[in-house]
Amino acid sequence: MMNKSLIILSILMIFSVLSSKLSGRYGLPSLVLFLAIGMLAGADGIGGIHFADYEMAKVVGIIALIFILFSGGLDTLWSEVRDQIWSGLSLSTLGVLISTAIVGLFASYFLHLDWAQGLLLGAIISPTDAAAVFLVLKTQKLQVPKKVIAILELESGSNDPICIFMVITLLEILTYDSFSWSHTGWIFVKQMGIGFILGFLFALISRFLLDKLQLESPGLYPVLTIGLVLLNFGLCEEAQGNGFLSVYIHGLLMPKKQLPIKDHLSFFHEGIAWNMQVVMFIGFGLLVAPNKVFSIADRSLWVAFVLVFVARPVSVFISLLGAKLSFKDKLMISWMGLRGAVPIVLAIYPMLAGIKHASLIFNVVFFVVLSSLLLQGTSIHWMAVHFFKSRDTRPLS
Repeated sequence: MMNKSLIILSILMIFSVLSSKLSGRYGLPSLVLFLAIGMLAGADGIGGIHFADYEMAKVVGIIALIFILFSGGLDTLWSEVRDQIWSGLSLSTLGVLISTAIVGLFASYFLHLDWAQGLLLGAIISPTDAAAVFLVLKTQKLQVPKKVIAILELESGSNDPICIFMVITLLEILTYDSFSWSHTGWIFVKQMGIGFILGFLFALISRFLLDKLQLESPGLYPVLTIGLVLLNFGLCEEAQGNGFLSVYIHGLLMPKKQLPIKDHLSFFHEGIAWNMQVVMFIGFGLLVAPNKVFSIADRSLWVAFVLVFVARPVSVFISLLGAKLSFKDKLMISWMGLRGAVPIVLAIYPMLAGIKHASLIFNVVFFVVLSSLLLQGTSIHWMAVHFFKSRDTRPLS
């Protein structure tokens, strides 16, 4: 049984890598193809693989996000993003709240959910996905202003913890009779504070160890960083902090230029992040039932429309009111707010909690993510070319 599972997994991964060539040629985002391969291999597809383990999918998603966020932070130069720190934080906090409110109110009315369920759906699909954004930024030579890229990197890396906290809070409101807003506010401050402090400390520890240790083989340095990243996340969660924020800060604040074998570490963790994305999106493709997702396509499409054309632009323009950005800069930031793995991982939480309409929320979220990747992902390069007069016309991959 184990051998058969390994063979199936390896074939799916190989097909996913090969599909990236088609992605570059025809302009489809790679993540869409990974999802499609999972759906084709699933119970409703030609593969006929039955996979409905939401708990395992959640665990895989969390592990994947740990390394994706660390890799994203590691590839981001603090010197290039520090001037946009307040804009990025404004988007990841105020922007998320605005987007959640707009989508949540619409979903409550349009999908006949109560207010808490509607806001839960809004919170789940509000985060700009780090995996999707970092993938686009790494694979595209987009000629857009550095400040736009910096804001997107900061937003996509820091808004996941906010949305995860909001989802858990709303699930508590839906699940328990007693609820205290003041207690919730204190927990939020504590989680973010512990997450930031531990991320900062682990960045210093990583710098010291990588700088002072003279290891026998260069291959041991990536093993060391994997251990440090997992230790960071585990200790932070045990201390009731936000581990996702912590590992992103860990990667972001590591002094890259001074590190030994810097390129080696960067390439290694980029490979880990790619591997995690492939496995995660294939798993999500296997988990979803296409017939259920597309049976509510008409309603889901309206939610996607409100998110992409109303909630996201409104949240961006309000959050960045004081920023020194042009109209085109803000519009580009709005359009690059891709949805990806994080909303699907968060959509698993209501399924595991067993709340009413959890299946509807999961299927709507999956369709919205697919719509975002297809609509926004395929047009980002075109917008960059026409907005900023880019000479690079390489198609989106």
